[in-house]
Amino acid sequence: MSAAPFDPAVVRERSLALTQALPAIEWITDGRVERLSQDFYWFSPVLKRQLEGLRADAVARPKTEDEIRAVVAGCARSGVPITPRGSGTGNYGQCMPLHGGVILDLSAYNRLLWVKPGVARVQAGIRMMEMDRQTQQVQVGTDGRPCGGWELRCVPSTYRSATLGGLFGGGFGGVGSINHGPLAATGNVLGVRAMTVELEPQALELRAPEALLLHHVYGTNGLVLELEVGLAPAHPWLEAIVAFDDFDAAIDFADALAAAPGIVKKGVTLLAEPIPALLRQAGVPALAGGLDGVAHAVFVLVAEFAEPGLLQMVGEFGGRVTLRRSADEVRRSNRTIVEATWNHTTLHALKVDKGLTYVQAGFQPERHVQQARALRARLGDEVLVHLEFIRTKEGAPNCSGLPLVRYTSDERLAEIMQIHRDHGVAIANPHVYIVEDGKQGRINPAVVAMKQHLDPAGLLNPGKLRGWDERERLAADAAGLATLPRF
Repeated sequence: MSAAPFDPAVVRERSLALTQALPAIEWITDGRVERLSQDFYWFSPVLKRQLEGLRADAVARPKTEDEIRAVVAGCARSGVPITPRGSGTGNYGQCMPLHGGVILDLSAYNRLLWVKPGVARVQAGIRMMEMDRQTQQVQVGTDGRPCGGWELRCVPSTYRSATLGGLFGGGFGGVGSINHGPLAATGNVLGVRAMTVELEPQALELRAPEALLLHHVYGTNGLVLELEVGLAPAHPWLEAIVAFDDFDAAIDFADALAAAPGIVKKGVTLLAEPIPALLRQAGVPALAGGLDGVAHAVFVLVAEFAEPGLLQMVGEFGGRVTLRRSADEVRRSNRTIVEATWNHTTLHALKVDKGLTYVQAGFQPERHVQQARALRARLGDEVLVHLEFIRTKEGAPNCSGLPLVRYTSDERLAEIMQIHRDHGVAIANPHVYIVEDGKQGRINPAVVAMKQHLDPAGLLNPGKLRGWDERERLAADAAGLATLPRF
């Protein structure tokens, strides 16, 4: 962990003083602060050692933009760090304060502002499940046009509790990315409203692509108030588990189904042996009976009217359906296989075997199946195959890996990630809390410039953006480049 630029005693004193100076704000200073200072960082044994015990000094839970402005202005006057938070469902310390201060919990800032055909505007703290519920019910948009039956284009497995602002700040995509790619794909996020961190905070509108400079940087370079996002037509989604005895047949089926243009779908997940057995032992209610005797499982969400095509493909590849639930059955049971996919798979597996962890792998379009087979052959039972079939930002069919890893040491974990890279598979390291060491992979001067614009004193989630610590060098490099002769 980098040397703290903040004096912890001073930060605590000033944070608590703010709770007295702003009595109209809902403040939390009791034992709940410890819980609200954490996310699912403990998925990583590395981060568990590094981040254990971190705690904010106070939590502010504003309900209006004026209340947010008051907290931000107070922190700017006092030099108190601000850590934005949604529901804390991230996995690598995105919303954990390295230097104490105030957690700005935006979960009460959660209104659906407007809906039009194919697009909606919301406050950042809205929970994605609640947003879908509302947009599916809106019959006439704010522009007067018919507007029924829309939903978010992609949601994480934590969609019940996770906020849209949290997904934008620290997430990737999720269920639905098989159609629309990750959140960063052009057209998924159209704009954001962000607040500056200064004595007199200003609210600014940023449109894409500039708005995407605030995506997946953990709230280090801008405080997002509102998001304008594209929507997809809502369908009644049928959920099924398709079982295979042979891994090659399972991955071929999953890949073919994901690419099948005539089957309307929302998710295709491959869980190779022994992950189905781990989920069965975990007792996930939504999977009851569906994994008995299953070696390799493909979880699918398809539109109910696409079921005949699904069953045709199941037969062609030699699979068998071990679980089937209609959209109405899913709704009435309030249980969904979505909550056993993406990083919920990791969560359930950890309940059974605490010696597991995971990595995040990005495959290459047209080579992804070949790469997955080669890595399974190379790493065997040490790395358990979990693939989520998606489209890339450019639209190519592909898959993203969240393989479970039998952890033995930091050194071996690093070797496993390097083996993936040696096979041409990119790694977004989930065992680091610095933005550039994870998915970003490099310092982005434009991200740093956005922080300089929106957070000139460096108070937002400090200690997690390496480029901010190197901003003087970046500025000097930029100035040097500007003086070079042009040919």
